Formats: sequence, structure tokens, C-alpha cells
Amino acid sequence: MSSSRLIILCVFLGALLLGWLTWRARSSPRPGQAPAAIINRQPVAFTSRTFDPTSPPADMPPLSTGEEAECDSNFLSNASVGGQTRKVDATHARVTITQINMTLQLHVTIWAPAGVAPHVIEHEEGHRQIAEYYYQTAGELAQRIAAKYMGQQVEITGADLDAESNKTLQQVATDITDEYNKELNPEPTQLLYDGITDHGRNEVVVKDAVASAIKNVAFETTDPVTSPGN
Repeated sequence: MSSSRLIILCVFLGALLLGWLTWRARSSPRPGQAPAAIINRQPVAFTSRTFDPTSPPADMPPLSTGEEAECDSNFLSNASVGGQTRKVDATHARVTITQINMTLQLHVTIWAPAGVAPHVIEHEEGHRQIAEYYYQTAGELAQRIAAKYMGQQVEITGADLDAESNKTLQQVATDITDEYNKELNPEPTQLLYDGITDHGRNEVVVKDAVASAIKNVAFETTDPVTSPGN
């Protein structure tokens, strides 16, 4: 092998090593930095079901007045939390949150009677699009919520510190799930979409109605409230 080819090979290997070290540095938490939560956002589970309007199935949510079909969207989340417990004395300890795992799911079911007009199905598909739009960023939302709890320390007391520690970790998991469910709220957008389309009874283009509902709700959420005179 000539010296020039050897130099090129060494440079190439050096570049690979540098790239690996850079990636490892970026993917590993910095000293003193809490590790990120593990978020598992599963694929959307979609189902289309038909029903007899005179005898709807028991597992079908009730239709609103004047509606022929509906889109049922269920956002599900499950959090598990791990931690380290350091005893202060026989009845006191400190629990540090060291691990958070969250599994996120979205189940969407469109319920429609057989032979319903295509325009009705198209309207329900709009509801499905809104649900899936919010689910796209659900992982980022879950990570942001979990980050507030990672590294958190909780003082516990009791005769059975192991039991108290488990109870504390379970409560933190519940708090994380509750906060996620509260912040992931597509309902205002779904309601605005129904208002724009008159529940699918007018001729507004579904794609335009979906985009308008998402845009307007996002604007109302982020627009700062100014006092009169400002």
C-alpha cells in the first residue's frame, strides 16, 4: 500500500472515530444532567365500523342529536416511574426520580350506518385528521412533562419506607399521566371544526375546515391577553 493511500485511510478512520465520539457525546447525558424519559408513541390504531341505527351496538358511544355518524378518538397514556430511595433514619427517607417510561396510544373509530352519504364519512374523516394532528406532537408533549419530574426529590415518612416509596412512585406516574391528558386537548379544535362545517351539513371543504380550526385554536392559545388601552 502506498503512503498516500495509507494517509487517506488513516484520515478516513479518524473521521469515523471523531463522528462516533461526537454522536456518543450528543446522545449521552452531560454530567449532572438528568436522563431523558423514554417515550413510546405507538402507531395510530384506526377502525371503521358500521351499525344499524335502530339497534346500535353496546360499545358504540351515543350519537349527538341530529348526527348520523361519529368519530370516536381515544388518547391513551401509561406512565411507569422508577427511583432511588435513600434512608435518613428508620422512618424517614428521600426518593429521587431517576426513570420515567411512557407509552402513548391513539385509538380512532369511525362509526357510520351502512350506505351513509360519502359527505358524512368525509366529515368524520376530518375529525380523525384533527385527532391525528394532535397525536403527531404527543411525544414531545410527554417528554416535556416528564422532564419536570425527572430528578425530583420527595421526602417520605412511615414505618414501611419501601411501601411508602412505591406509593410515591405510583403517585408521580399518575400525576404525569393526568397532566398529559389535560394538556393534550383537541376538544376545542374538534368543536370549532363542527361549528365551521355545521356538523357536516354545509358545503365547506373538509380540508379547509380542518386547517382553519387548527389554526384558530392555536392562535387563541398562544395570543397574549392585553389589557384595555394597550
